[in-house]
Amino acid sequence: MQASIDSIKQYLLQLQDNICTELADHESRLDFREDSWQREQGGGGRSRVLEGGNIFEKAGINFSHVHGKGLPASATAQRPELAGRSFQALGVSLVIHPLNPYVPTSHANVRFFLAEKEGHDPIWWFGGGYDLTPYYGFDEDCQHWHQTAKAACDPFGKDVYPRYKEWCDRYFYLPHRQEPRGIGGLFFDDLNERPFAECFAFMRSIGDSYLPAYLPIVERRFAHYFSQREVAFQRYRRGRYVEFNLVYDRGTLFGLQSGGRTESILMSLPPKVEWHYDWQAKPGSAEAELYQRYLKPTDWLNLQS
Repeated sequence: MQASIDSIKQYLLQLQDNICTELADHESRLDFREDSWQREQGGGGRSRVLEGGNIFEKAGINFSHVHGKGLPASATAQRPELAGRSFQALGVSLVIHPLNPYVPTSHANVRFFLAEKEGHDPIWWFGGGYDLTPYYGFDEDCQHWHQTAKAACDPFGKDVYPRYKEWCDRYFYLPHRQEPRGIGGLFFDDLNERPFAECFAFMRSIGDSYLPAYLPIVERRFAHYFSQREVAFQRYRRGRYVEFNLVYDRGTLFGLQSGGRTESILMSLPPKVEWHYDWQAKPGSAEAELYQRYLKPTDWLNLQS
């Protein structure tokens, strides 16, 4: 599997480079800070973070390749077949928090996991996806996001987008709030039912489609006028992002359980966030529209006006 690992690593490093270059090109005075790191238990990565931009208040794009002789019990409780195996985990994960509240927050990741034990077949799978979290919704943005996601999936079967779109709606959901985090996108995990080369090609298709899905939305909305009212709502809604990442997100939990680098794991958190006790949107407001129209599982490709 070493040749496969090398190919995946090369792709992921190039993906990180491409995304950082495109985002930095939109900022006239800032670039990413790079922080290479090593993990005592094995492996490491490079984190790149841009903060205080005119368009992106915070953007973090992290590459990691960690490995070890075994996973902790907390990580194998649901997967007992992984106990006693060495492992490697590679991935690129990113979260972008724009300055303008009319530009959605976005998240993406693609990853590969391998567990090996002498005398046994390797256990491997791919995972990843991306999702969009608007604060003020626009139908055309939601449609573009999902059209791009569908186009990335279609070469692998017409059933792929509907399946992973529905999985994303289920996954990025906050049970304690009884609401989704945003308008979804794609989510897949444990992908290994097809040949390795086809699964790898699918992961690349998803990774390569992220910028075409997101940047046109950024370019449409970054100059939209906003006031302190919209900023306050953005910071309040960012609290949902924090709650999900710290309570439910598999990548965050795996990273913390496996001894990952805390700064890199938590770079997804927004720079400014607020919580308010029992806050309610004013009926008929743009903030209320977010809950009533956009924070619901929706077939954005066949939208009825």
